[in-house]
Amino acid sequence: MKASWDIFCSVVDNYGDIGVTWRLARQLVAEHQQTVRLWVDDLQAFVPLCPEADASAAQQVQQGVEVRQWPVQWQSVDVADVVVEAFACKLPEGYLQAMKARPRPALWINLEYLSAEDWVSGCHGLPSMRADGLKRMFFFPGFGQGTGGLLREADLLARWRAFEQDPQARLAFLQGLGVFPKSNARLVSLFAYENSGLASWLDAMAAGSVPTHLLVPQGRIMGDLLRWLEVNELVPGQVEQRGALSIQALPFVRQQDYDYLLWSCDFNAVRGEDSFVRAQWAGRPLLWHIYEQEEDAHWVKLNAFLALYVKGLSAPAARAFTGLWHAWNAGSDMAQSWNLLLEHWPEITAHAEQWCLEQSLQADLAQALVLFYRNWI
Repeated sequence: MKASWDIFCSVVDNYGDIGVTWRLARQLVAEHQQTVRLWVDDLQAFVPLCPEADASAAQQVQQGVEVRQWPVQWQSVDVADVVVEAFACKLPEGYLQAMKARPRPALWINLEYLSAEDWVSGCHGLPSMRADGLKRMFFFPGFGQGTGGLLREADLLARWRAFEQDPQARLAFLQGLGVFPKSNARLVSLFAYENSGLASWLDAMAAGSVPTHLLVPQGRIMGDLLRWLEVNELVPGQVEQRGALSIQALPFVRQQDYDYLLWSCDFNAVRGEDSFVRAQWAGRPLLWHIYEQEEDAHWVKLNAFLALYVKGLSAPAARAFTGLWHAWNAGSDMAQSWNLLLEHWPEITAHAEQWCLEQSLQADLAQALVLFYRNWI
């Protein structure tokens, strides 16, 4: 059943919120034939993900999605059948008034942040009644039954497998970025927030016995990287060698190409939510830099995921994996935890692929949202 959707996105942290909502909007259009308007309050953050977009356009269509500038002064529009308030971004007051006046109620969905905490499945799909009579439904992405699942295009795993089985495709992609690693090098991607633990990790990789080629898309970690290298800039394509470590800056790549980057690497350090999920679909060992929250609330979220993820690993491998994540997110010394992880590399690598396949058995988030609407009407 075709429906109209309004997805509202307030850009809080550069690319995380817009990354998720842009991916969701595209999938709703391409796979479920829905009509989608994506409202974005900062189109400057949208352009790196979709380079053909116009950051100054009040209205444009990109890949079948109508992308709208979310204006400071709200202009009246027809309310969609489904209204997605992404990450508690607070709908415009004028839109809320139009929702109340709509003859047939719209389904109002509060799309929450991803979490592996136990309480999520108990709150997923529950309503919240407002004093003005509007009802909002809470929708939680997640990693198990009773949640909304993870964003995953229908053909994603097939494309991943095809890429895995085609070494020439990997080579061509890397060469297209100007990346020419040594044949025996370990490829690592790094996309992270500022982190005081970076220097110790770079030291450990530079002193390693296996060559490492570190690929760093433009982002917030670059300042820490430059200080360690003792250089003023690292332009895309430039390679700096320190011991066994080659460091290469990359341009910020569009969403589709970021998947290929993750698939091309042996280990992926990621941040936020969108890249965190995509790294899991890459079936590779990963390191997550979680967004810090007040009163250290993010540690509860981080440890909930770790407890779920390491099931199936041997106790020593689980300790090594957990120790690396804790050191990275605390900004503490990474050398010992990194070298300990390398001792369990084959097991942790196999586990990452198994985790990916297990998660793929769930309904994906876009599909779950469409089914939620069909069951609601």
